[in-house]
Amino acid sequence: MRIERVPVEEIFELRWSVLREGLPKETAVYPEDAPADTFHIAAYDADDRVAGCVTFFPEEFEGAPGVPAYRFRGMASAPDVRGQGYGAAVLKAGLAEVAARGGKLAWCNGRTSARGFYEHLGFEAVGEEFTTPPTHVPHYVFTYQVPQA
Repeated sequence: MRIERVPVEEIFELRWSVLREGLPKETAVYPEDAPADTFHIAAYDADDRVAGCVTFFPEEFEGAPGVPAYRFRGMASAPDVRGQGYGAAVLKAGLAEVAARGGKLAWCNGRTSARGFYEHLGFEAVGEEFTTPPTHVPHYVFTYQVPQA
């Protein structure tokens, strides 16, 4: 497995196919993709195919005002590699980059179905379950205290 910071174009197909299945491609374009302080991470399999991805960007968490925080979204693993560590690898690489940038908190709106995955990696579910358009899939807010070197 190879992990790299990449341009959004490199991860877009996986993000769209996994997280916005059946929806128009433009639903997988995020306003946070373009700013210079956003970063995208891809995990490649042995065939050099993007098998995991995530996007991180600075965004304050309303439950911790003033704390340097990064939000992540667009996290996906190809269905045929689920459970093989691709999702964990991109998330851990992103958290290391957040720490290097001085971030103290990482957070996301994560799918309820991934709660065990996030909690296994040290995240905590905060608040009540909710849904948002365009998918209307149940989510929780997950937070993580970023260890400082």
